[in-house]
Amino acid sequence: MPQPNPTPGSTALPASRSLRAVPHAMPLVAMALVVVLLGAFLWLLQRNERDEEALALIKDALWMEQNLHFQLASDEDKLERLAETLGRTEVDLRQFAAMARMIVNTNPAIERVLWLDADGRTLLAEPPLPQDGTPGADGPPDDSLTRNDAMRIARSTGLRAYGPPYRIDLSDRGFDVAFPLFRDGAFVGALIGVFSFEAMLTHHVPWWFAQRYQLEVIDVAGTVLGAKSRMVVPGSMAGAAPDPARSHVIPFDPPGHGLALVATAYPSESNVTRTVLVAAIFALTGSALWSLWSLRRHIAGRLRAEQALREEHAFRKAMEDSLTVGMRARDLEGRITYVNPAFCRMVGLEAEDLVGCGPPMPYWLPEELERAEAALQDVLAGRAPESGLEMRFRRANGERFDALIYEAPLIDANGRQTGWMGSVLDITERKHAEELARQQQERLQQTSRLITMGEMASTLAHELNQPLSAIASYCTGCLNRLRSGRFDTDEVAAALEKLAAQSKRAGQVVRRIHDFVRKRDPNVAPCSLARVLEDCIGLTGADAARLGVRVELDAPADLPPVTGDRILLQQVVLNLMRNGIEAMARTPRDDRRLTVTVRREAAAADGAGNGVLLTEIRDRGCGIAPEVAERLFSPFFTTKREGMGMGLNICRSIVEHHRGRLWFEPVAAEGGTDEKSAGTRFLFTLPVHAQPSGRVSDQSAEAAE
Repeated sequence: MPQPNPTPGSTALPASRSLRAVPHAMPLVAMALVVVLLGAFLWLLQRNERDEEALALIKDALWMEQNLHFQLASDEDKLERLAETLGRTEVDLRQFAAMARMIVNTNPAIERVLWLDADGRTLLAEPPLPQDGTPGADGPPDDSLTRNDAMRIARSTGLRAYGPPYRIDLSDRGFDVAFPLFRDGAFVGALIGVFSFEAMLTHHVPWWFAQRYQLEVIDVAGTVLGAKSRMVVPGSMAGAAPDPARSHVIPFDPPGHGLALVATAYPSESNVTRTVLVAAIFALTGSALWSLWSLRRHIAGRLRAEQALREEHAFRKAMEDSLTVGMRARDLEGRITYVNPAFCRMVGLEAEDLVGCGPPMPYWLPEELERAEAALQDVLAGRAPESGLEMRFRRANGERFDALIYEAPLIDANGRQTGWMGSVLDITERKHAEELARQQQERLQQTSRLITMGEMASTLAHELNQPLSAIASYCTGCLNRLRSGRFDTDEVAAALEKLAAQSKRAGQVVRRIHDFVRKRDPNVAPCSLARVLEDCIGLTGADAARLGVRVELDAPADLPPVTGDRILLQQVVLNLMRNGIEAMARTPRDDRRLTVTVRREAAAADGAGNGVLLTEIRDRGCGIAPEVAERLFSPFFTTKREGMGMGLNICRSIVEHHRGRLWFEPVAAEGGTDEKSAGTRFLFTLPVHAQPSGRVSDQSAEAAE
């Protein structure tokens, strides 16, 4: 399988990481080198100290060996002078015993002095021997092999001779030094000096030497014959044992016979202190390494957190830069602490010009400073509206725009509120669109009125023709009566009153048409809905008669008035009645019947408990198809060839403007099945006037217009 070629970035990235890792690894390498160098330095120091200690051990051991030889030679000289005394002819035994006692008492290393005859028998012993005649429990094992051998050597050589070591008593060992005794050239015996190793070491080894070294006298087999070591005080610690590896052996000759002095050094306290210091240094070094490792982990974690923070900041910065919604943060005193680029573009100012600004803000309108200040105080007091606040701001170039502002508390990481964060939307285009839609809606309503006026023109002409014809007839009759000279005044007055009524009716028709098509504000006033229905029935009478539709009105006489514009309500009723009349074009002529019913409902639709008037306009046409019913109130939807599709939409707007509701319901056939429709009924409700005054008179209704 072909492998993808590595990109230059993929090779450069590990190299850069390696370069960044070198400074991070330098402290560890330096610490490791420090540990190695410290160990080497301590090893060299230890070796030098061992060499110096070994050299000192050798010197001290040689000095000790010389000191023992000097003491031994001194004791031997005293014994030799005593032997010379025995070699004389006249020997005072008492004086000799005193001299021997003095030598034994003044020389601790000499355990006993013996005077033996030529056959080896003891002539004098100082101190005296025990009763059994033996010097110790196990004494010299064999005279012929030990003491006698020394005597023979001394006799043969004429010089002092040293015997092999033997056990003096249960706890001590020693050796003999034999001095031959010649009298007149004949061998007459020997003077034996018994030396104790323990006494020799105890009295001739100084205390400082014993504190440093353990001195032992060993034989050829390695048996310890005597030793002196560090003195142990009862109740104290015994101290460290001597180190066998740090010892020096010197032959102990005389007395010879393979004896040797072994000096073994004790571990010095300085070594223990140094060991403790070395351990402490290594412990501190380990602690430093652990701290360095922990610090490196902390730094690595911090670097990762900083990298994540930078990425998050870059992401949020990109998101903020891409926003079209202005973001503005303010502190608790109302000073701006942050703005995003969208807000800067919105007001035409730089962030440096806005951050730190307090009220009044540079984008507030001069004529609305009080309103802006009041809105700011509401926000700072936590009374910002949840649905947003609409304000008008101005840009740096003087252009003004509409803004919709939503405010929310600004909470920091500790959960404390530090200010307010506001999102600002430029709704200028939306406001323009809404205003344009409103103006278009008004134009459509006006157009609808004009169209309706055109459709109603012929009907209104017919309606006007009746009062005008009546006026003409009444005028002709009155003129005829006046010209004939035979007239009754009451009769003429009655005709003139009827003429005036007809002219008033014609004027009302003309004014109604004018008001209907004229764009004006709704004239809300108490209005008799029954009167409106009667007028509408009269206006649609011509169309109903042309299509053979019978119009039936069912309106109780005690209906309360409603609050509304009579002309607009007439438009609603006319539109619904005309739709019902046209819907029965295919209905058999005998069944063409349009029923207009109004009744009072007890439901408190207006929230004041006055109830509503429910008006029902029912036709007996073909009904409304389901696909048409869904879009029946949609603007510009119509099933008529000449229609604009605005009639029902305007009717519903008018009814809802009067706090009512408009809807339709299919009427089932009398057989009980919905398959065959029996027409449709449109219903709308209007709230009853809050202060009903019974049935509104025609005069009051006209006044309400």
